[in-house]
Formats: sequence, C-alpha cells, structure tokens
Amino acid sequence: MPYLTSVLGNYLIGLREGLEASLVVSILVAYLVRTQRSGHLRYVWMGVGVAVALSVAVGALLELTSATMSFESQELFGGLMSIVAVVFVTWMVFWMKKASRTIARELHGKLDSAVAVGGTAVVLVAFISVAREGLETSVFFWTAAKAAESTWAPLVGFSLGLATAVVLGILLYRSAVSINLGTFFRWTGLLLIVVAAGVLAYGVHDLQEAGVLPGLDNLLFDVSEQVPPSSWYGSLLKGVFNFSPETTVLQAIAWVGYLVPCLVLYLRPTRTSAPKTDVPVAA
Repeated sequence: MPYLTSVLGNYLIGLREGLEASLVVSILVAYLVRTQRSGHLRYVWMGVGVAVALSVAVGALLELTSATMSFESQELFGGLMSIVAVVFVTWMVFWMKKASRTIARELHGKLDSAVAVGGTAVVLVAFISVAREGLETSVFFWTAAKAAESTWAPLVGFSLGLATAVVLGILLYRSAVSINLGTFFRWTGLLLIVVAAGVLAYGVHDLQEAGVLPGLDNLLFDVSEQVPPSSWYGSLLKGVFNFSPETTVLQAIAWVGYLVPCLVLYLRPTRTSAPKTDVPVAA
C-alpha cells in the first residue's frame, strides 16, 4: 500500500507537469507545420532534448550531493529543497492559470521572432519552454522520493505520469481526443496546491531536525494510534499529502499559512474576457 500511494501521488504530479510540456511542444510543432516551416522542426527537438537532459542531470546531482552529507546536512538540504519545490510548483500553478488562455499566441510570437533570427534561436525557445517544467519536475521528484524514503515508487509514478502526458500530447496534436484543458489544469492545480502544502510542512520538519528551526518536540497533535503510519489510510495520506501523524506546531502553522491564502487566490475568478480554448494546439 505505501508503494501504491506513493506511485499515485507522483503519477498525478508527473501527468500535470508532463502535459504542460507536451502541450508547449505540440503548439510549437503545429505552428511550424501549419506555416510550412517544417525544416525548423529539428531545432525544436534539439531544444527539447537538451531540456530533458538538463532535468535528468539536475535530479542526479541532487541525489549525489545529498548522499555525501551528514544527517544534519541532509535534513537541512532536504528542507531547503522542499521549499524550493513548493516555490516552483506554486509559481507554475498560478502562471498556468493566468497564461493558459494566451499561451499559444505568446509562443507563436516568440517562435516567429526566433525563426527570423535562425536555428539557434529556435533551439533556445524550445529549450526554455520545456526546461521550466523539467526542472520543476526534477526538484519535486527528488523531494517526493526523500519524503517517501523510497526511490522506485516516486520514479515509477513520475514515469507513468510523464508517459501518459506524452500520449495525450500526441493525441491532442492529431486531434484524436478533445479534453477541456481549462478544467483539467484547474483541478490538478488545486490538487497540487494541497500537495505543495504537505511538502512545505515536511520541509519545515526537516529544518527542525537539522536544528535550524525550533519546536521539534512541540507537537500540536499525535494521532499515531488513530492513524498508524503502516495502515492503508495512513500510507495514503502520507504518500499523497505528506501527512504526518506526529505534527509539530510549526509544521501546522506553515501548512495553514500556505494553503489558505493560496486557495483563496487560486479560486478567485480570473478577470478576463478572452474565450476559453479546449485544445491550445488548434488555436
């Protein structure tokens, strides 16, 4: 059960991040094909390849760096990276909420300018467009793997999520499926905010164990008997939301202080008159 819940939580994150990257690539490819500039497609794939390689390298570097540290240093490093992951995911969620209606038009404009400059500029546009999601995924994956105390479960979840995202991206590009992307990103963004709140609380606990933050023994509640970590529901809460049966006061403050304002801002209606687009690649 702990393995399955960790796979599920990371699958959703991989699906969300991967679908964003897939949509960006689909928009770039579709625009070049539609404007009869297919000769520049190789530059797009070069940029995508470099972005993926960089993301993998960052994940490997995080793992190698933490493996050579003492316990206190590992906890400090893990806590800081958890905060970085929360910042990345929060920025990504709110950016997508704001830009989802205009992302195709913005990418088209950037691509037109890049094509006018040359192949290197096209590579750079594709690289920057994909690297953002790739780096966010690397940091979040490493944080999730550390929290789950397992490498394979988060890896399997992320891999399955990314694979699903690639398939959906191909089908959307070929117009084989039509999904309401606005609804998809809205609900997955809501879920990621809740997940990020748990990651932040976990990061605060790491910093407490490292001695950077106080209050490690000042527990707000201890429900270990009611929610055993080894139970299926305890594993589910841990794997998806990073819930800890032994939660300190500072962890709870961080969780509430992040979750409530983010939900209020995220659920606030967007003031725009632009029409919704279910499939950006067809815009």
